[in-house]
Amino acid sequence: MVSKEEIMEVLKTCYDPEIPVNIVDLGLIYDVQVKDEKDVYVKMTLTAPGCPLHSLIANDVRSKLLNIKNIGKVDVQLVWDPPWSPEMMSPEARKILGF
Repeated sequence: MVSKEEIMEVLKTCYDPEIPVNIVDLGLIYDVQVKDEKDVYVKMTLTAPGCPLHSLIANDVRSKLLNIKNIGKVDVQLVWDPPWSPEMMSPEARKILGF
């Protein structure tokens, strides 16, 4: 069975290429669900709705999750509500980015 904790650790290896902080610490991951012990659903956002790298980032998430042993289907949904804000970042991310 794939655990949510394992998924979150893998998501910490994904980055917005323009920001030196992983997408988990940036606060871009809104929800992670595991269904049928193997299928993964990720609801995430980006720092800006017009981000030209949206496909690249979503594909990186999908690709890295599919490398987890015993994973089934991976569904990555980009959402814009609620809008992302710097307050969603972890304390570590705020420190790195000077907030």
